[in-house]
Amino acid sequence: MPRTARKQSESGVFHAMLRGIDRQIIFQDDEDCEKFLQCLTDCQKVCGFTLYAYCLMGNHVHLLLREGKEPLSQIFKRLGVRYVYWYNWKYKRTGHLFQDRFKSEPVEDDTYFLAVLRYIYQNPVKAWLCEKPEEYPWSSYFPSSPYRSLVDWEKLYTMISPEEFSAFLEKSSEMIFLDAAIDGRLNDREAAERIKVLCQLAAATDFSRLPVEMQSQYLHRLQQERCSIRQLARLTGLTKGQVERLLK
Repeated sequence: MPRTARKQSESGVFHAMLRGIDRQIIFQDDEDCEKFLQCLTDCQKVCGFTLYAYCLMGNHVHLLLREGKEPLSQIFKRLGVRYVYWYNWKYKRTGHLFQDRFKSEPVEDDTYFLAVLRYIYQNPVKAWLCEKPEEYPWSSYFPSSPYRSLVDWEKLYTMISPEEFSAFLEKSSEMIFLDAAIDGRLNDREAAERIKVLCQLAAATDFSRLPVEMQSQYLHRLQQERCSIRQLARLTGLTKGQVERLLK
């Protein structure tokens, strides 16, 4: 089946997402995130793109950027080559790491620009990795990030003040953007990784040690992300009956 032609942007601004192949984790620790941002820095110098936001999640990354000297496809090619070479060396693996084709959507006006930006920064909050966007260390909104200089904040603050933007981030939205979700249930390996990342645990089996209230909240989220009740019981160490009661 032929690929659908990628939508072009008259403004040159895109919201783009790069995802791990078969939903594979692409950032296993802080060192991986640091390396990716170093690669992004190197590519920005070569490609000349303007970056407005980034957010690194467990198995995908969101970028809001304007093309410069090189098109989006070349930017991601350079970025992928640099990061995957290092990642494969570190984890003694071979082969592809990223899904072969990144996703992108054009951003043509200020209203959509702000909405996309809010969506990107709310990603870790919706994944329960933090309570507020500014608390997540691997997005450009993190106040003390050494990589904040990668981002052109001037465009944002010509549209909205820092104080107004902070309040804007807290508002919910029904708009639909690029999403990392894929149809179909997670396999056990993927589900176990999701439990660890979502609940910030060393192992999925540590889930049973969490307070009951937190277990209930996390189980509802995991069920929404296509984990079955039997699978959740198998991976967390809870019984099927316990999972069912906590999901009521």
